[in-house]
Amino acid sequence: MSAPFVHPINVTWGDCDPARIAYTARLPYFALDAINAWWEAHFDGEGWFQMEIDRNVGTPFVRMELNFRSPVTPRHTLICETFPTKLGNKSITFAVRASQDGVLSFEGSFTCVFTIADQFKSRSAPDYMRQIIEPLIRDV
Repeated sequence: MSAPFVHPINVTWGDCDPARIAYTARLPYFALDAINAWWEAHFDGEGWFQMEIDRNVGTPFVRMELNFRSPVTPRHTLICETFPTKLGNKSITFAVRASQDGVLSFEGSFTCVFTIADQFKSRSAPDYMRQIIEPLIRDV
């Protein structure tokens, strides 16, 4: 089994609200940033932009679920462990576990479907992606 993929995020003052914690809306943003980084790390630098524009493969989200565990602040780097948990014929689900200073901040599940990007039409996961993704699937 390979080492877990982790994506560090520098949470800044601008990410926070008057309560001095990250705006709620920033947490899904952080998770999606980590998922895009996962794609880039496993597909030679190709993230969502390249998939959509260069390969005509879209992956719009159909489900997002977040559980908040501890406030996110600028005090520590947010470490987002990211991995696929399921690969269906036409969908993929990722888990993101985000922590700061060893304390779980939030965890979530994010499901995308594969599309022919310029037609916004459903398609099966491309074989070249399936070959890379399948060995990396983990249980939550």
